[in-house]
This record gives sequence, structure tokens and C-alpha cells, in this order.
Amino acid sequence: MCGIAGILDATGVLAPPELAEAAGRMAGALSHRGPDDSGLWADPAGNLALGHCRLSILDLSREGRQPMLSHCGRYALSYNGEVYNHASLRAQIEAARTYSGRSAIVWRGHSDTEILLEALALWGPEEGLKRVVGMFALALWDLRERTLTLARDRLGEKPLYYALNQGLFLFASELPGLMAAPGFTARVDRMSLALYLRLSCVPAPHSILDGVRKLPAAHLLTVRLADLTGELPAPRAWWSLADVVEAGLASPFAGSEAEAQEALLGLLRQSVRGQMVADVPLGALLSGGIDSSLVAALMAEQAPLNGAGKVRTFTIGYSEAAYDESAQAEAVARHLGTEHTTLVARPADALALVPKLMRIAGEPFADASLLPTRLVAELTRQQVTVCLSGDGGDELFAGYNRHVHAPRLWARLAGLPRGLRTALAGLLHSLSPQAWDRVFAALAPILPAHARQRLPGEKLHKLAQALPARVPPAFYAALVSAWPDPGLLVPGVGEASWALRQPGSWPDRELCPQGSGPWLQYLDTAWYLPEDILTKVDRASMSVGLEARAPFLDHRVAEFAWSLPGSMRVRGGQGKQALRGLLSRYVPPGLWERPKMGFGVPLDAWLRGELKDWAAGLIDPVRLKREGYLAPAPVAEAFSEHQSGRFNRQYRLWPVLVFQSWLETFGISG
Repeated sequence: MCGIAGILDATGVLAPPELAEAAGRMAGALSHRGPDDSGLWADPAGNLALGHCRLSILDLSREGRQPMLSHCGRYALSYNGEVYNHASLRAQIEAARTYSGRSAIVWRGHSDTEILLEALALWGPEEGLKRVVGMFALALWDLRERTLTLARDRLGEKPLYYALNQGLFLFASELPGLMAAPGFTARVDRMSLALYLRLSCVPAPHSILDGVRKLPAAHLLTVRLADLTGELPAPRAWWSLADVVEAGLASPFAGSEAEAQEALLGLLRQSVRGQMVADVPLGALLSGGIDSSLVAALMAEQAPLNGAGKVRTFTIGYSEAAYDESAQAEAVARHLGTEHTTLVARPADALALVPKLMRIAGEPFADASLLPTRLVAELTRQQVTVCLSGDGGDELFAGYNRHVHAPRLWARLAGLPRGLRTALAGLLHSLSPQAWDRVFAALAPILPAHARQRLPGEKLHKLAQALPARVPPAFYAALVSAWPDPGLLVPGVGEASWALRQPGSWPDRELCPQGSGPWLQYLDTAWYLPEDILTKVDRASMSVGLEARAPFLDHRVAEFAWSLPGSMRVRGGQGKQALRGLLSRYVPPGLWERPKMGFGVPLDAWLRGELKDWAAGLIDPVRLKREGYLAPAPVAEAFSEHQSGRFNRQYRLWPVLVFQSWLETFGISG
């Protein structure tokens, strides 16, 4: 795992030493991603320089250093990620070179970087990427054609930003890498700001800065010097999630449920086995939920087969019982026989991180679970360099409440008059979230287990926000929005487009109807997974030099998941039926069968207590008016409502506070 950066100069103004120095400075801004080594490579004839900072995982020797030149001397690669099928690719490369009559490669070392580079050199970028199993963001320079190709993995595990700035084409793993480039001016993109306030993150291809783009997942972009004098070419997809969804729904698995379980288990075992390969200590993040418990179980099963000792697992606990899952995780760990470590986080631990969040994220990012994710990453890094996680299980196997309940709810509501739905929303709003929590607490003894959820009052208020929706996209938008109407905060500015506003990219409507469970899963996989979940995991882990791997995101697992029949996703009011069946083989259901909690922090209480003064300073109306980004009135109203205790406005306030803190951290003015 690493950080990459580079610069392609169409102006010819920068002398070769200046070009290399600029790339080095950009990579230096990412040194937390690769604390073990750094490298620079330049092609003066091509006006290009590549920078790299390395977290050494495979082949710790100098033979694994980057940027790296191909054996033929034509290509240079700077790469961030892991190729899990590198041994298979190496054999394919050797066979192809032998059969083509060319001399076999004498490998320098055993790094996956060298194998990936030779695969791209042999088959070309697009075909080479299709043969790769792994996560990556890369920059490939063709010295002969003088073309630069950027690419990202299928599901968006690794990030990549790029920009054309005064004739300089810049790219970097994180936004601060671009901001370190010569002459770079940071200006807020107000359309992206409006979208951020809705979603609490900025989805690709947008970024919070004007003129800066994120390369979307499963896309590549090829540029030449000549392209830098006008509009950049559009990125193109080399793998399609929509095609995968259509293929799976059109041709579902033909065997029995037992046969589907066995096939899925085989793919997951293969994925876990491949992701356990490392030349450094390795462990797993364990929350005690279905996804992480299954990954830990498969690791524990695999460990004796490859001569490894006990699997090391890590979890975070809280002194606040409503947010604490550590006891369940410890019970699962005892059953699996892992070497388990729990960090009990005090409010002070998380609060101490708040001022550092902007440096960790690099861009406004308002998923508050970044706090506990960073804490558990720091704990984990003290003992291992690589960890496996259960990320992706919810999106691929229908794990969110909206996958289970929203389709039925929409089907029932769609036929009701909008006035009646609006009245029902008013009824739900008539009690505060805390009052609804008390109602559910009183009813808990007679409710089924899957209906007992943490903070049900907040979920009812979220539902009330969605009830008046006229069409399924509006219903979904209401369910996932922090600010239902960001236009109130950023007057006169429309929102940047995102997955929900791009119906042309959705799977076929006959196979995947709007409002259906698969449609909701597709949207969550298309934007929420890469832009929120995986961004959070990448920034939290890489800020402490920890590599996080996600076995569920092996594309072969993802493609098979979409072929499972609906009953193996949702049945009996519960999602993730396929994973429940597999996990029950390894861990008794009594240890993990409980309401979904998420990975939260008591932010609502903090904003009325320890963080109140900090928040008030950031959103002072005079300050907001002076900066000119946000309208003061709706922010002040949300803050007042939150302080009253009647409403929990943390989900509206936190994106605003994070944005304000980001402006302050990076010194960006209006």
C-alpha cells in the first residue's frame, strides 16, 4: 500500500530538476500512506515525473521499490494497492513469453508491482487490468508513445485525484498531494459543496475543489501532452457494475440453495487465502457482526493450512453501552480461538481526534464513524501491518435496513395519497427521537429480535423525511440525505450530478426495477460503498500506515453475489441470508444474531457538551457570512434545535462543521 503522485508538464516551463522536485513534494504530502520508503522517476524527454511513497508489504527489498521500469524499458509504473493473484499472473506472463518466442523474464524480485507492470506491458492497460484480482490506483507512463494512463480498481478501494492546472496535469492519491503542486490554487466547487451537504461525502467524479476530479472506480484515463491544451479526454470504464448486476439477475444461479452456499464458500475461501499473503504481520478487524466474523472464521480455518499461528483480531469498545459491541466480538474471538485485542475508547480519545480529522481525510468527509475506524486502525497498526475486514458485505448481500424494509414500504406507500403520507410524516415528527426511543424500549420485550434497533427514534424521523416522496429516486434520496434540501445552505447553486441522477447508467429496469431491493443495492454499491465506506477505511488505515483488505470485494465474489436468488439475500425480514448460512457453520448464531448497530459515536451528546463551543465557533453567523459559502440562518436553526434536545440534528450539523474545519485546516478562503 502506498501513495502515488505525478506531474505532466505541457508548458515546458519546468526544468527537469524542478519537475522532479515538484513530484517529490507532492508525494511527500502523502508520506503517511507509505512511511517505509520513497522514490522518484522522471522522463525529461516526456516532461513527466512520478513520485511514490511506499508501505512495504510484499518483497521488502529494494527490488520492490517504485516507480518501477518494465523489463523492456518502455513503461514506468507508480502504483498503490495489492494484486492478490500475482503468482497466477506471473505464470501467465512466463507462459505467454515462452510461447511467443521471446526470452523469458529474469525477475528482479517477487513484488506484485513487478508482475503487474509486466502484465500491463504484455497485454496493454485494459486487458492487463481485466486479468488482475486486487485493489489498486495506478499511473502507467508509456515512454515510446508518451501517454500517461491512470486507472482504479473495480469497486473503488483505492483513491486517485487528478487536475489540469495551468498546463500541468497533476495526479495524487489524496487531495493534499495536488495542493502541494507548484502554482496550485484551491477554490471550492460550490456544486460539489451542495452535493456534499446532502451525502456527507463528495462522490466521484467530483471533488470539493474546482477543477479537481476523482477517477471513478473501474475507470481508466489516458492523456497525452497534446490533450493538456484543451479539454481532457473523458475516463472510460474497463469494468461495469451495471453489466454485472444485469448478468446476475438475468441468469441467476441454477442450483439449489445448498449448492449456492458451497459455491460462495469456495469463492470466499479463495479470496481470504489470497488476501492473507504478505511478508509482514497480518490480522483482522472484528466487530462481532456477520461480515467481520465470517472473514475471521475463514482466516482461522486457513491459518493452519499455510503454517501461520493464531489469527490476530482487533476490535474497539466504548464506555457508552449503546455503542459498544466489544463483548460480542470477544465472544466470537474466543469461539474461533483468535488472539484478540480490544481497545476501550473513552470519549476523550475520540474527541482528541476531532481536530486531526481534516488532515486524515484530506477532503470534507462527514461520516462520523471515521473516528472509531481511525482509533481501531491505530490499535491494529501497533501489532500488524495488514488487516482484513468485512467491508462490502452489506452492499453485496443486502445488509442495510433499507434493502430489507424499503422495497415493501415503498410498494405500500406508493398507492396512498401524498396528503395522507405527509400527515403520517407529521405524526412521526410529533414525538422527538428520544421519546420514540422510550416507546420502543417499553415495547422491546414483545418485539422480535430483528426489530430491536439502537436509536429507533432517529430511524423513524429519517423515515418521516422520506414519506412524502413521489417517486422511488426521491424516496432513496431522502433515506440517504443529511440535508434534504442543500439549496437552503448554498443558495442559487444546483447540486453536482451523482448516481441517483444518472438513470442511463442504471441496470435494465425490467431486471432491476426502481424501488426494488436489487436497485437499492446497486445504488449503494455504485456510490455509497466507494465514496463513503471505502474512503473512510482507506483514510483511517493509511493515516497510520496500515493496509486494509476486504475479501468480499474480490470481483469474483461480487459477481457471484449478484447471481444469488432473492431469497438468499432477504428472507423473513432479515438480509444477508447467504452469509448467515455460512457463518452458522463456524460460529453459533447466538453469538452474532443481534440487531445491526453500525459503527457510530455519541456525536449527538458531544455536540451538546464537549464539542458545543468548538461547533459554535465554526458556525458563528458572522463568520459564515464573511466566508460566503453557507447561508447562516438554516445552520443556526439546526444548531438551536439540537441544543434544545427535542431534535437530533447531528447528521445535518456534522457535514457543516467538518466543512468549516476543513476550510480552517487548509487555509482556504472564500
